[in-house]
Amino acid sequence: MLTERASGVLLHPTSIPTRYGIGDLGPSALEFVDWLAGAGQSYWQMLPICPTDTGDSPYQSPSSFAGNPLLISPDLLAADGLVTQSDLDRAALGDLEFATRVDFSRVLAKKTELLAIAISTLRSLPSSHPLQVEFMTFCEVHANWVESHAKFMALRGVNHNLPWQQWTFNLVTPQSSLPPELSEGFIAEVILQFFFVRQWQQLRNSARQRQIRLIGDIPIYVSNNSVDVWANRPLFQLDEQGDPTQVAGVPPDYFSATGQLWNNPLYDWGAMERDGFRWWIHRLEAALQFVDLVRLDHFRGFESYWSVPAGELTAIHGKWVPGPRGKLLQALCQARTAAAEGAERSLTVPLIAEDLGMITDEVHALRQEFQLPGMKVLQFMLPGEPWDNHRPEAFEANSVVYTGTHDNNTTRGWFCSQILPHPDQLERLRRYTRCDESNIAWEFIELAWRSGSGLAIVPLQDLLSLGSDARMNTPGTSGIDSNNWRWKFVPGDLTREIQQRLAVLTRDSGRTRTNPG
Repeated sequence: MLTERASGVLLHPTSIPTRYGIGDLGPSALEFVDWLAGAGQSYWQMLPICPTDTGDSPYQSPSSFAGNPLLISPDLLAADGLVTQSDLDRAALGDLEFATRVDFSRVLAKKTELLAIAISTLRSLPSSHPLQVEFMTFCEVHANWVESHAKFMALRGVNHNLPWQQWTFNLVTPQSSLPPELSEGFIAEVILQFFFVRQWQQLRNSARQRQIRLIGDIPIYVSNNSVDVWANRPLFQLDEQGDPTQVAGVPPDYFSATGQLWNNPLYDWGAMERDGFRWWIHRLEAALQFVDLVRLDHFRGFESYWSVPAGELTAIHGKWVPGPRGKLLQALCQARTAAAEGAERSLTVPLIAEDLGMITDEVHALRQEFQLPGMKVLQFMLPGEPWDNHRPEAFEANSVVYTGTHDNNTTRGWFCSQILPHPDQLERLRRYTRCDESNIAWEFIELAWRSGSGLAIVPLQDLLSLGSDARMNTPGTSGIDSNNWRWKFVPGDLTREIQQRLAVLTRDSGRTRTNPG
C-alpha cells in the first residue's frame, strides 16, 4: 500500500548510453541515479532484469531468477582487476554510443569475449583472494537457484540452444549430477551471475544512499524454454514430452483484434497450491533481493486467466479459467510476515498490480483485499469515455499513475497518431491540455504529477518529449525488424534544464522526498 506522495522515472538499464553500445550497471547507471536525485525523484522503475532470449525481450527469459549478463559493466570488471584497459578498448562500440538503438548482435559478440576474459581471470586467482572468498560466499547464499540456472544454461549450450524438449544430451532428471565435460560451462554461468549480483548490489546501495528506491517487474508467465519450466515440470500444464497443452495470451483488446498469443506454458495452479506456492514465494523473495517494489505483470491473470489450446495461431479460441485468486497472495503475505522479525500479521506484499485491460469487479476486489496499488495510464483514459468519469485529481491514493508504459507509444507519438486525426478526441483532450504537440508530453506529466495517485511515473521518452521512433515496445510484434526493446537515449539528453523543470513540478505537486539528500 502506498503511504506517501512520490514520483519517479521508467527507464530500462539497457537504454542508458555507454561506450559499449548498451546500458549496464556501471558509472552511467550511477550518473542516472544522481540525475534522478537532483530532480527530486524517489523511484527508478525498470523492466525485468533477467537474461533475454531470441528477440531480446526481457519478458521472454531462460531464467526468471537470474540476471542479464549483458548488463554487467566492463568498467566495474576493470576496477576489480578482472580485465585490462586494452580489453575495454576492444569491447568498446563507440560508434553506437550516440545511436538511439542497441545493436544486440554486436553487443553480444563483444561482451561475450570480454566476459570470458573476466571469468578466466577470476578462476586464476588464489582461493584466499577477496574476490574468490566473495565468490564462494555467493555460491552458498544463492545455491537454491544459481545451480539449476547454470546447469540448464550449460546443457542448453551443448544442445545448440534448442528448446529443452528437443535436447539429445540431457540428464535423467534436472536434479541429476552434471557430466564432467560440462563443468566448465557450468562454472562460467555461475561466475556470470556472481558478477551481475555483485554489481547490482553496488548500484542498489548507491541508490539507497541517494534515497532512490528501485521498482522491478515480474512477468506473470515464464518462457517455455527456461529453467523455470525444465526444473519444475509438475507445476505447469505439460504433456508427457514436456510440451505445453495450454498456453497463455489475452483475448482481442486495445492492442490486437485477434488478441495476443503469448505461447507461454500455463501454470498448474492446483499443483502449486498443494506445494504451498513455494515456487512463487521463492520468486518474489529473489526479486526483492534486487529491488524495493515489484510491478506484478498481468495481475488480471491471477483472478482468471485466458487459456488457449496449444497450436492455435491466434488467441481467439481461448477461454477464461479461474486462477489462484487470493490463495496465492495470502501465501505470499504469510511468507513475507514470517521472514520479517516482529512484523505484524497485516504485512502486505510490496507489489504494484498491473490491472490494465479487461478488468472485472472480481479483479478489483482481489487487488483491494490485499491493498495493492493499481495502475492508471493517462493514454488509456481518453479514447473510451469522457474523462469526467476518470478525473486525474480523483484517482485513488493507493494507485500508480503513468503517462504511458513500455507497451504504449510515447505520449507525443500517441498524440500525433491517435488524437490529431480525430477531431472529437482532440476536442475532448483540450478540456485538460492545450494540445500543443511540442509540449503535450509535459502536459501529461503535469496531469500525472498533480493527480490523486500516490505514485506518479513517467517513461524517460516522455520527459524528453520524443516521438514514435523512441517507442520501447509494440505489443503483438516481434522479430529483428520490430525495433522492440532497442531504444536508448544518447549522451547529453539528460539536461540540467529538464532536471530542474521536473524538480520544480515535483515540489509543487507535493511529491518531493522528505530528505532529498
